[in-house]
Amino acid sequence: MKINNILFLSFLLLTTYSCTENTTDEPSKSDEMPSFELKLDLAQANRLASLPLSCIQQEYPNKMGAVYEKESDIGTPKGQHPAFYGCFDWHSAVHGHWVLVRLLKAFPDLDNQKEIRQQLSENLTAENIKAELAYFELNPFTSSYERTYGWAWLLQLATELENWEDEEAQTWYQNLKPLADLIIEKYKEYLPKLNYPIRVGEHTNTAFGLTFAWDYGKVIEDKELLALIEKRAKDFYLTDENCPISWEPSGYDFLSPCLEEADLMRRVLPETEFKTWFKAFKPFIELEPATVSDRSDGKLVHLDGLNFSRAWCLYGIANQYPEYNHLKEIADKHLDFSLGNIVDGDYAGQHWLGSFALYALDALDAKE
Repeated sequence: MKINNILFLSFLLLTTYSCTENTTDEPSKSDEMPSFELKLDLAQANRLASLPLSCIQQEYPNKMGAVYEKESDIGTPKGQHPAFYGCFDWHSAVHGHWVLVRLLKAFPDLDNQKEIRQQLSENLTAENIKAELAYFELNPFTSSYERTYGWAWLLQLATELENWEDEEAQTWYQNLKPLADLIIEKYKEYLPKLNYPIRVGEHTNTAFGLTFAWDYGKVIEDKELLALIEKRAKDFYLTDENCPISWEPSGYDFLSPCLEEADLMRRVLPETEFKTWFKAFKPFIELEPATVSDRSDGKLVHLDGLNFSRAWCLYGIANQYPEYNHLKEIADKHLDFSLGNIVDGDYAGQHWLGSFALYALDALDAKE
């Protein structure tokens, strides 16, 4: 009897293992597409605003990403970054502020609009921005701090504030502008020295770093910056063909090396040139959303961000040139796949993914 029981239990274990093995290619339940409408309405705005509102003044946990030359350089997140100390790291704090500004600007009746204004006013003071400026001169190693991902998001925040006819917003913009000016000067110093583009799917991706800088340059009509970005984009990417998009994604990607490049080139090239370039670059795009095995892992959850950034790149191309409208279906699929997985989840993704979701939703309805 004991032998029979042992054999029976062994059979159950083998059966369970076999079933597990046979389903490894299927998305986990957490990767199934949740039911959320693909539109930016008040309900969605309240949902997305809750994410950065809960963390732009949360100092810890914190990844400072600092290089200290001497002991006196060491400081707390809030001590060294009194404006952008929350949401785990500097760049996430920056684009968390952008989310709140963008949503408050579009939806003045947000549920927590008073609290949002209060936190933005407390963080974006002239004194705090002066301290942020000083950090870039703390030591020789901090001069390249957040190059170019954080730089790009800082300029995106400035873009959103610059043309908002709101008294408080204009105060925030004037306070922020010296830091935006510094970032622009850093772009102008850095780009001529960059011999080769950085093509990874994470923070240092050159194409992404240039897109938001281009957009801000257009807003403030900085012809020198725009000319430099156009030149370097052509230097880096104009002769690219057959981008190996089938190699994507890498395990930690939150940006698509191929699509970010196309998103930049549609900005800097005239229509005929872009279409010729795009045909040679990647004439066929067949993509499936990236799946995430563990959303509590800060690196693995990057792939939700990849789904959002792929979506905004594809929407951008289709919005600008309607003959590529078929790309919207692929973008919809990517956006829908991850949209339900960023609220009440783990802080590893929750502290930043709302920014990516919002930018993708903006691109969904944008009119180029």
